[in-house]
Amino acid sequence: MIHLEVIERVFQVGDEWVHALRQVSLHVARGEYLSIMGPSGSGKSTLLNIIGLLDRPDKGSYRLEDRDITDLSDRQQAALRRHKIGFIFQFFHLIPRLTAAENVELPLTLAGIVPAERKQRVAVALERLGLADRARHRPDQLSGGQRQRVAIARATIMRPALVLADEPTGNLDRASGQDVIDTIEALNGEGITVVMVTHDPELGRRTRRQVQMMDGRIVQDTGAAHDTR
Repeated sequence: MIHLEVIERVFQVGDEWVHALRQVSLHVARGEYLSIMGPSGSGKSTLLNIIGLLDRPDKGSYRLEDRDITDLSDRQQAALRRHKIGFIFQFFHLIPRLTAAENVELPLTLAGIVPAERKQRVAVALERLGLADRARHRPDQLSGGQRQRVAIARATIMRPALVLADEPTGNLDRASGQDVIDTIEALNGEGITVVMVTHDPELGRRTRRQVQMMDGRIVQDTGAAHDTR
């Protein structure tokens, strides 16, 4: 599903050039549950951003579902990202003035889905995540765990093939974090590919495959993808 070949990413910080990624090659099969781990500055978030089409590599190639996306325009990448990829972030990134239902509905609105279908899909998503009674609450009226579940509903409302999670429990207490991971693992059980960045070894061990990064390189990979679609 994901095919990264010899990816390089360099940033300029002041007068210095920082090599965030060095010759990174990674293949991820459809339906995998993968964690990317490493110390701060190892390149794991940069790698996730490139996989999620939030950033572009300076060198190398990237194929997603057999489509070469390296040279797609920003508009083409945005359309692909909207329909194929869901994002779960540490700090939720919900819009404060919108209700839970309106936050979840936003990707459907941007995709041009008709209102009746939007309302129906949002109701199903919130019910599934135990948030039906919080549909009209704004983010500041929700607990951290509830906000993250709203973010998960928003990330999956377009029925993406791929979910990218960047420290999804990093801002939650242990009980809320457990609920969020259980939800993510349930999504993976339905066939959604999940790639998660985490600094927590315990969370990393829960994934079926672990990739360890150091100084912009993959230094350990517990398993390679078998399905190359």
